[in-house]
Amino acid sequence: MRPLAELTTLRLGGPAEVLEASSQADLVQILRDHPNARVLGGGSNVVVADAGPAEPVVHVSTSGWTRHDDQFIVAAGTNWDDFVAAMVDEGRSGVEALSGIPGSVGATPIQNVGAYGQEVAETIVGLRVYDRSSGEITTWPAARAQFAYRDSVFKRTPGAHVVLAVAYELPRADSASIRYAELARRLDVSSGDRVAVAEVREAVLDLRRGKGMVLDASDPDTFSAGSFFTNPFVVQLPDGAPGWPQPDGRIKTSAAWLIEHSGVEKGFRLPGSKVAVSSKHTLALTNADGGTTAELLDLAREIRARVLTRFGIELVPEPVFWGCSL
Repeated sequence: MRPLAELTTLRLGGPAEVLEASSQADLVQILRDHPNARVLGGGSNVVVADAGPAEPVVHVSTSGWTRHDDQFIVAAGTNWDDFVAAMVDEGRSGVEALSGIPGSVGATPIQNVGAYGQEVAETIVGLRVYDRSSGEITTWPAARAQFAYRDSVFKRTPGAHVVLAVAYELPRADSASIRYAELARRLDVSSGDRVAVAEVREAVLDLRRGKGMVLDASDPDTFSAGSFFTNPFVVQLPDGAPGWPQPDGRIKTSAAWLIEHSGVEKGFRLPGSKVAVSSKHTLALTNADGGTTAELLDLAREIRARVLTRFGIELVPEPVFWGCSL
């Protein structure tokens, strides 16, 4: 048995039987031998109960990639930012704004990882997938994943499939169009401009560090699961809230703004709790002082309740929950 707190960025989670999978063959065999096993990559988007899960946990540590022209087929356990850094070093465009995001490659399609106006759905062209019910390994075109905002068929059918590898199309080029206002300001460019991918990576890492969103053992604010709530889509925007109109007529607004304007400030914590809102960004809940998952959930419930009471908007959590829930 091993504490899953050792394998999650929140540093939370009780004990479980952990099975290491360092190759695709190992991973598939373990899944066949343990059909109820949970799958853990970088541990950056999971909240584990203090008691730990009842099921064994497969820790995916497969790594590396192969290249075919501009297409890169990447093993699921590859560290995401290591891959991004390598692509930026080669001058390849498509993932530069996703720099500094913790976790593994195999997790990126699960919730269609995105940041600063870019998401992996824009560059994923295929996936190698293990079907847990049939035991088959198949190759999927990207469309089969049914990507949406922080969503995919994988997220909507948890446990049905395991991503073994992901193929990205990343040509040598300047950055994708800069669409995110905060990033454009940091780069001192206009919306829609393109710059060198290395410039985008540097700017994004600076922005993320300022929000405690780049893992750093010396900064307790980074002991989090990143953004804890997704930005909601609304029909009517609250007065003063920022908004981004969507093709379907709805408006995406800022979860951080809603949290701050419901009375939750940076550094907020419940009385006696060791878990707190980040001192840098209200969307991150941090375990800086050796807290518990129960304390984290209490804080998340308090924030969600305040936003619902103040604005009538129910925030949706972004992480996956093991053995617990909001």
